[in-house]
Amino acid sequence: MNRRNAEYVMPSNPRSAYPLVDDKVLTKRLAEKFQIPTPPLYHVIDHHGDISNFRRKLASVGSFVVKPARGAGGSGILLIVDHTPEAFVRQNGEIITREELFYHISSIISGIHSLEGLEDRALIEALVIPDPIFAAVTYQGVPDIRIVVYRGIPVMSMVRLPTRTSDGKANLHRGAIGAGIGLQHGITMTAVHHSLIVTHHPDTGHPVGGIHVPQWEKILIIAARASDMTGLGYVGVDIVIDRERGPLLLELNARPGLAIQLANRIGLRSRLEKVDKAPREVFGTPEARVSWAMGIFG
Repeated sequence: MNRRNAEYVMPSNPRSAYPLVDDKVLTKRLAEKFQIPTPPLYHVIDHHGDISNFRRKLASVGSFVVKPARGAGGSGILLIVDHTPEAFVRQNGEIITREELFYHISSIISGIHSLEGLEDRALIEALVIPDPIFAAVTYQGVPDIRIVVYRGIPVMSMVRLPTRTSDGKANLHRGAIGAGIGLQHGITMTAVHHSLIVTHHPDTGHPVGGIHVPQWEKILIIAARASDMTGLGYVGVDIVIDRERGPLLLELNARPGLAIQLANRIGLRSRLEKVDKAPREVFGTPEARVSWAMGIFG
């Protein structure tokens, strides 16, 4: 991790660009400018006094996600699949009252879930209805695809699959599993779960390998373009596949973790060095960079 920080994150990522990925509102607005699809944003709650008004804003919306603008690691995220005038239903079936949800949003604004512990904003965005491709290896929640991009070139990827332990969230440190994805064909391999290599999902019992991710090249191009729009040379790009909308940019991470190496059973260093030695013509369009990556890292 020290080497990642000293040799790649610090030289490649200008500090001035960090707010673009650390603040999900800024990320969404930037993605809209670059015409990169993201889950629709319904509402942003900036102040405690705005909390009581958000129900009126969502009168015609049946499901949604509540998340902190500057959160990390899945902290503070609530997935709401249904609601009545007085209560809300989470993705795990738990019922929470209106007062409990309002208190949670208030906690987000107070900065309890933010990166620096400073005051934050709460995002209300569309709940992704995941493509059924990962249904057999997902316990509730929404799986997402993490792609590490270096100098605009995708170098490694995995799909993060929610488990019972992770409470339906696709975060490895919460107990989700990460299955490596071969860059050439977009087919899943073995997975890592709590630093152990596994071949089957711990809750569903189904094998995690051999799943062909749909629209794989398009997903890689979205990741390459997302890197371009931020100016970050080393970034983790998280993408979800919505049943209706297809691949959507979920969020970005200027300090992506290293467990992706375990999921792929190979180190990042050799791939990063290959990118540094790549011919100049490789670094043209996102499509050209993706084509080179799919060939060299197959």
